[in-house]
Amino acid sequence: QLQASGGGLVQPGGSLRLSCAASGFTVSTSLMTWFRQAPGKGPEWVSIITSNGATNYAAFVKDRFTISRDSAKNTLYLQMNSLKPEDTALYFCKKGTTRGQGTLVTVSS
Repeated sequence: QLQASGGGLVQPGGSLRLSCAASGFTVSTSLMTWFRQAPGKGPEWVSIITSNGATNYAAFVKDRFTISRDSAKNTLYLQMNSLKPEDTALYFCKKGTTRGQGTLVTVSS
């Protein structure tokens, strides 16, 4: 099970940290991804972290977002900096075909 949190309303240029708390499996040994879905659009991949800690990012978030995990808390994170209005979306984490309910990020002045 995956529970995302940390979304909210933020001004352009601001930051947010999303969390994805996991239960039933170990985050630190799993390949996990962040996706997002903007209003009226399909889901798009944002970032990935593999079981050995390798990371990768979509071009539109590279150098602004950072994916990480905390073994003790069994939680996946997405640190989002320099947010833009086009980052507005429902963000959710996935492990395989299992996804959380998502957390809404709204970037607006």
